[in-house]
Amino acid sequence: MKWSYWISLYIRTHCVARGLRPLTLVAYETVLEQFRDWIRLCRQQRSPDAVTAADVLEYLQHLREARDNGDSAVNRQLTILRSFYRAIVAMGHLEPAANPLAGFPSIKAVPRKLPVSLSPEQVGRLLEQPSTDTIIGLRDRAVLALLYGTGIRASECAGLRCGQVDLIRLTITVRGKGGHERSIPLNPQLAEVLKLYAHARGAALPTAPFFRSRFGRPLSRGAVYERVRTWGQRSHVGVPLCPHRLRHTFATHLVRAGVGLVTIRDLLGHRQITSTQIYLHVTAEDLRSAAARHPIGSLLSTVQHLLPKSGLPFQRPRVRPADG
Repeated sequence: MKWSYWISLYIRTHCVARGLRPLTLVAYETVLEQFRDWIRLCRQQRSPDAVTAADVLEYLQHLREARDNGDSAVNRQLTILRSFYRAIVAMGHLEPAANPLAGFPSIKAVPRKLPVSLSPEQVGRLLEQPSTDTIIGLRDRAVLALLYGTGIRASECAGLRCGQVDLIRLTITVRGKGGHERSIPLNPQLAEVLKLYAHARGAALPTAPFFRSRFGRPLSRGAVYERVRTWGQRSHVGVPLCPHRLRHTFATHLVRAGVGLVTIRDLLGHRQITSTQIYLHVTAEDLRSAAARHPIGSLLSTVQHLLPKSGLPFQRPRVRPADG
């Protein structure tokens, strides 16, 4: 009973107060319930206030060995457990000394992978793939163009309402992580693609979903993923495609166009500039490419014949005088 009460208290009070999204709440609750089930199975129905650091350590080992979880997944579980017990302590249901994660060692952070993006040619093939002879084709092309042209997340795309799309002022307003809203400008060509779909779809109330399924229901986040993956396969871009890869492509192409990281941060809806700094590798690659194109390479090859064939004075071996 205490497990259910504490988990519910943490999710409905602490996490909701932090403004976490519904999908995040479900993910946190799932992690805590999995930990509870393992404790019940392996620790004889032990209550959450009786859990020890050794229990948590063995559970993390179980995740690695029995469930084959990688470093990222294990770190995520530990972060949620640490937040759970801190919140329970803060709400006065557990003494600080009884927190099993109070002195728990930190796990080494997982090296961050560099984002993989598409080339402009690959994006062009992708956007040309959906047929414009049907409403579904117009919708899918508008979804692909919007994801690439604004860098919004799949959930932000699925949750877009008609009143949030201003095709006169060329802006969209999306609600991102933590419930934060941001306004994103639209490229005029992108706006035309959205207008074609909106005209074919028909008029709708401001609160109606902008993207609809073939049955008239809101296009779900999962459907956005499925559409992007399907068109990525049909356009033969060469890499598995998802909405987040289009988001990476949006940011990468802006960096190469000379747009500053602060502007890209605001467009992506990052809270911290450190999340956007991962795209600095693009600048480093461009600098390396520029250095490789420097004319010094060809100049060095043309002056090789001018170099002396014999050894320079300091290269000749010293001759010791003969003993007299």
